[in-house]
Amino acid sequence: MNRKVTVVGGAGNVGATVARAVANKELADVVIIDIAAQKAAGIALDILQACPVEGSSSKVIGTDDYAASANSDVVVITSGVPRKPGMSRDDLLHINHKIMQQVTEQVIKHSPDCIIVPVANPLDAMSQAVYRLSGFARERVIGMAGVLDSARMRAFIAMEMDVSVDNVHAFVLGGHGDTMVPLPRYSTVAGIPITDLLPKDRIDAIARRTADGGAEITKLVGTSAWYAPGSSAAEMVEAILKDKKKIMPCSVFLRGEYGINDLFVGVPVKLGAKGVEQIIEITLTDDERAALQRSAGAVRELVNVIGV
Repeated sequence: MNRKVTVVGGAGNVGATVARAVANKELADVVIIDIAAQKAAGIALDILQACPVEGSSSKVIGTDDYAASANSDVVVITSGVPRKPGMSRDDLLHINHKIMQQVTEQVIKHSPDCIIVPVANPLDAMSQAVYRLSGFARERVIGMAGVLDSARMRAFIAMEMDVSVDNVHAFVLGGHGDTMVPLPRYSTVAGIPITDLLPKDRIDAIARRTADGGAEITKLVGTSAWYAPGSSAAEMVEAILKDKKKIMPCSVFLRGEYGINDLFVGVPVKLGAKGVEQIIEITLTDDERAALQRSAGAVRELVNVIGV
């Protein structure tokens, strides 16, 4: 294969999940980069040995040498300290910003034409840091958040209504944190808005559980989630590499869209070979717009702290 996806921090749970999904789907050859070089090599070898079972011819290697990542089409950055019980995404801000500085320098050195998908938390602030550090066009730095948050909301709606998740679509906007904005009016089951199918108290409960989705898993497992975040990042990679023109909620740099300027916030976008090919503005009620502005305000506080 001649397409290449690099997963930085790929020896961690999220990174390994991304790498495995990309290889299993035969989307590209995969390079796992991690400071834990031996572990990266072992995980890569394990995934490679699974490829014959999955019917994939992807090549997978693991190393701490960024030279192996040269000329990657997409680089997924999962590096960073995971959340521990009682730790908010905001607590991770300074240490993960330093990691983004180190990683981004190497990524742009070896893959100057790539598309970058940051996954580290606090997601929106880290995406903005990578964007500023890379000097890339805004279309080429796309934070993974809304895909995960919407997937969680879809799962909770399907559970609540006892229906196939295939019938469920959900949209979650805003920052990836406690102030995210689930949109019940745009969330549907077989095309029917859930506002026509569920009482307000159940919808509110689903929205709260969606916003607390990461914290709920952290309390149960003792660390951050990895399967759903990894699968969500891989879905974005697939949309880019296959030029699917797929509409997905992602954290992107806004320049006036939704009344928000110079800030990464989750909104619906069209993903294709060029990265973000369109930012889609949907009509919001006054309450929804106010909630999105509050969420953007929370993100801006973080980016101001690290000066990006």
